Amino acid sequence: MASVPRLYVDQPLGQGQLVPLSRDHAHYLFGVMRRGVGDPVEVFNGSDGEWTCTVAEAGKKAGILRCDAQSKPQMTPPDLWLCFAPIKKARTDFIVEKAAELGVARIIPMTTDYTNSDRLRQDRLQAHAVEAAEQCGGTYVPDVAELTKLSALLADWPDDRSIWFCDEATVGTAQTLPETAGPSAIFIGPEGGFSPAERGRLQDHPNGHTISLGPRILRADTAAVSALTVWHMHFGGWQ
Repeated sequence: MASVPRLYVDQPLGQGQLVPLSRDHAHYLFGVMRRGVGDPVEVFNGSDGEWTCTVAEAGKKAGILRCDAQSKPQMTPPDLWLCFAPIKKARTDFIVEKAAELGVARIIPMTTDYTNSDRLRQDRLQAHAVEAAEQCGGTYVPDVAELTKLSALLADWPDDRSIWFCDEATVGTAQTLPETAGPSAIFIGPEGGFSPAERGRLQDHPNGHTISLGPRILRADTAAVSALTVWHMHFGGWQ
């Protein structure tokens, strides 16, 4: 049996609701996936859960779905941000995709003293987050922010959000994490790490917690996945 296509839509969802399809979605469903009138499609919009729909109208450039029944309730994302320095294009894409799959509320690319990539397309990264959510079965898509400077990010930092600073200088050191985290953000540096000045500012931040990611120095993309996994396992983000 063919798998049921799954789409993120920017439309309200509910019993009997009609959902107009964008040109891209119509091309994907009817041109690529070869679906037609009467076929099932799973959809979600980030707020109404996942719904099983039926294709009501199908065309080359447009179409309409009809919501039949909710198949998953809305899952609330953990109150967790991932703040990272962009690296090479494919590896930056990987970080965004895995963050969306593992579960974060917001993804914030940031420039640091040693960042070697200061250009990225926010819309392209947001599209990667959408695709990851469609494929992993999530019912929400994390917001991907515009590229910002680390100094500007810290200057306007929320008083109630903790910072989990992954510091390669602490490799192999023992640590004890608190039982609860509250609103949190994980900070991952560039390939060259954070500069001494940046490390000092993060270490001295009133909301800061310096953590180690094990006995080895990790690549930035590996560190992001590892840090998110540790946070979810310890603080219950997967329960």
